[in-house]
Amino acid sequence: MEEEPLLTSSIKRGSGDYGSQDNGQHDQPEEEESRRLSYSATDDSFRVHEDADADLYIQQAVVFIEDAIQYRSINHRVDSGSLRLYRWYYSKICQWGLGFTIAVVLALAFIETPSSLTYTSDIRFKPKPWEPPCGLTEGIEMVCLCIFILDFTVKSYLIGWEEFRMNKWLIGYIVVIAASVIDWMLSVSMVCNENLRVRRLIRPFFLLQNSSLMKKTLKCIKRTLPEIASVILLLALHLCLFTMIGMLIFSKSDDPKKNGEWETYFKNLPKSLSSLLVLLTTANNPDVMIPAYSLNRGYSIFFILFSVFGTYLLMNLMTAIIYNQFRGYLLMSVQTSIIRRRLGIRAAFEVLCCPGRGHTSTQSEGHVERVAVNMFLQVLGRVHMKSHCRQAIIKAAQQFPDGFINGEAFQRLFIELDKDFMKEHPPKPEYSSPVLQHIQYMYSHFYIVVLGNVVALANVICICTVLVLNSEKSASEKNNFYMEILNCIFILYYLIEMLLKIVAFGWRGYLSYRNNIFDGFFTVLLLTCVFILFSTDNSDRRVMPLWEMVRLVNMLIVFRFLRIIPEIKLMAVVASTLVDLVKNLRAFAGILLVVYYVFAVLGIWLFQGAITPPSNMSLISNSSIENKTDGPFSMDCGTFEQLEYWPNNFDDFASSLVLLYNIMVVNNWHVFTDAYTRYTTEWSLVYFVAWWLTSSVMWVNLFVALILENFTYKWDRSNALSVEDVERIAYQSTVQLIFREHIQEPTEEELLAQLQQHPHLHLSW
Repeated sequence: MEEEPLLTSSIKRGSGDYGSQDNGQHDQPEEEESRRLSYSATDDSFRVHEDADADLYIQQAVVFIEDAIQYRSINHRVDSGSLRLYRWYYSKICQWGLGFTIAVVLALAFIETPSSLTYTSDIRFKPKPWEPPCGLTEGIEMVCLCIFILDFTVKSYLIGWEEFRMNKWLIGYIVVIAASVIDWMLSVSMVCNENLRVRRLIRPFFLLQNSSLMKKTLKCIKRTLPEIASVILLLALHLCLFTMIGMLIFSKSDDPKKNGEWETYFKNLPKSLSSLLVLLTTANNPDVMIPAYSLNRGYSIFFILFSVFGTYLLMNLMTAIIYNQFRGYLLMSVQTSIIRRRLGIRAAFEVLCCPGRGHTSTQSEGHVERVAVNMFLQVLGRVHMKSHCRQAIIKAAQQFPDGFINGEAFQRLFIELDKDFMKEHPPKPEYSSPVLQHIQYMYSHFYIVVLGNVVALANVICICTVLVLNSEKSASEKNNFYMEILNCIFILYYLIEMLLKIVAFGWRGYLSYRNNIFDGFFTVLLLTCVFILFSTDNSDRRVMPLWEMVRLVNMLIVFRFLRIIPEIKLMAVVASTLVDLVKNLRAFAGILLVVYYVFAVLGIWLFQGAITPPSNMSLISNSSIENKTDGPFSMDCGTFEQLEYWPNNFDDFASSLVLLYNIMVVNNWHVFTDAYTRYTTEWSLVYFVAWWLTSSVMWVNLFVALILENFTYKWDRSNALSVEDVERIAYQSTVQLIFREHIQEPTEEELLAQLQQHPHLHLSW
């Protein structure tokens, strides 16, 4: 379930931290007793309801194993009806539906007033956007809120009242839903003419609460903030100290010729602070030092010292601290996830050990609990899990000679969930013809792959040569004849290579290699384009002219050259790391999306319509006009107006996101801060600095840390593998697996203590 980590819940119930002694929890008799579920009061009642209980035990075990696979908490209702509802709720269709609902409610910001539905965000040319009629977006939003209410109701019922009272996320969930409904009612009552929609600011909460890993990440960030704040404080002290020194060095002189530095960058305290803050990000270097440096080369020492201590020492120190502290807290969170997995597996074992359901306990066996292999295989057949893991677990379970599995072995069976999956290729077809055998031998050899890469490189070099020769020619002046002939020769080779590889490996074997799928896809596309190119006359090409078709073919050939990536080990690991970052670190990108969303909404509230183009547009187009000031408008070199940054504004949600991205990159971000301080107030700088600290300083550093962890994990795992093995292995680089080697396994006593505290599954010993 989506709730606080299980370990945290345990602490609230009186148990200590993982690995510490629980007060009174472990002071129990050491001898084992026969265990049974508390709702089976006597052996007679158990025998009467044997068939019904058997199905319930299997159903419970199935759900507990699925909880373990997904790192979910097992603290939910375990009666038959609730388990069916639970599995339905966590089915793919329900979770995809809930995710789609969250995406829809977040996307409403693009349509709501101010609408982003225009072809440009440039305020000089921007047409009046289409505004949805009152009730359209409100109706969609109410449907989404009703789905969220249903989601909250199901979650609250499944975990029960006791768990609900301790779950801050669910309490926050209902508070956000209630606030959204109230604000929605106000909007409808005011016929959608309200100036402020508070619910837009809290919509990202729906995305956060739906992801367990996002909540863990957010908790880790919150715990890391004190260490980050200490470095930011040191950074602020560094900034203030150099600001005061700078104002003393570059004070106003009696000679106007020497006042360039003072006039431009150190005229007053706010301007001095902002100038050095921008220098900290190197966005205005070396512009900020040129007026003083042109007078005396010794002034460069001040700016060099500021950059060395601030940019290269303190900022990198902050990266190291964020990486170290966040990694530590993330490791603690992952530790909790591993406890959840082990606890789910243990809970499944316990319910399968009920009397009469595969549990054997005799004096000679020392009260050893065991589960029948047949029952375990029956349970495993109903569990939703990856097929290769299921096959590996079934194969391991069938190795027990006496037909029973004890608790320790039961846990070991599910170690398969943590293993890398090595994809096995189908066997090659057997041919009786010597010619086909010779073709199979040749095109199964690694040298054919090398030859294919050399041919692809030659094709790209030919395209590059033609592009250089035709770089200054228009489309009508270019002669595409030789390019077409060369491309046809290369594409013919690609077709022959593909067909002979299919002969060598067979269809299934050919498609079992990702590199072959990539090659074949682009080869078919190229053949299609060439067929269209030569089957139509130039006069018939209304959709795509000749040059456009040739250019499309060239682009496909260039993309096909990416086939070399899996053949170079380092490139393969790097590419695989990037793919895993997209697939498995969505939680971190999700929180960044939340931050973007909140700051974009705040930006619209604060700065919508703040920047307006001058009424006389010739001031912008005529560069020969001298610098002219009309209110906040300025045509000084390097200003917002002179650089024509008009599309960057907070006039709608889409342009706000782009502007925030441009500031996060920090290149020329001082241009935006300068413009908004001129058009609004100097206090607007607080908003932009807060965004810079949140996005560029903290979040980018977190991504750097995670990329380092992911790549290090991949590289260490692939160090002993060949290039072919790297292509075959299907890494599952989840956050849990990245930190697997640093995780301490829970003891059996700790797992049993946790099971005793289950609010709905009452086990008696």
